[in-house]
Amino acid sequence: MFEEQINLELLTIEENMEKVIHNLERELANVRTGRANPALLDRISIDYYGVLTPLKQIAGVSVAEGTQLIIKPFDKSTLKAIEHAINASDLGIAPQNDGVVIRLILPALTGERRKQISKDVEKLGESTKVFVRNVRRDGNDQVKKLELSEDLEKNTLEEVQKLTDSFVKKIDQITEAKIKEVMTI
Repeated sequence: MFEEQINLELLTIEENMEKVIHNLERELANVRTGRANPALLDRISIDYYGVLTPLKQIAGVSVAEGTQLIIKPFDKSTLKAIEHAINASDLGIAPQNDGVVIRLILPALTGERRKQISKDVEKLGESTKVFVRNVRRDGNDQVKKLELSEDLEKNTLEEVQKLTDSFVKKIDQITEAKIKEVMTI
């Protein structure tokens, strides 16, 4: 009986930690690395007939030449709205509208800007570790509420710590890979 509750609790903790990792990966996809990445546009929504619609639902986005994104709307009447939404966003890239597609040319990142982005990635990694540790704390509290024997509780808390350690290691690997990507010219 206790084993079922323990396994369920450990599974819940692991799922919550996976969600934290997924959020980190989604955030890092939006970080500019000097290379064109369609994920940069994931946060942009367009006023499409009075409804805010994500860009990827009304246009195809492709990468050309590694430093250029090409946005081809499914409905050409949305070109101006897409251009306006990109200008209003925090991308800092001027869209080039040729009447058929919109081109976004990503400027090369300076060495100083790459270092700043790397620091931001490190901060994001550290805050993600805090979220994982919060999940661990909440999980430990739930385990203690199960009123297990002293040995069983100790073993379960050790399992929670092992999970935490593995997820912290995974966060380090993800952030290191992103920093390496940012610093690569």
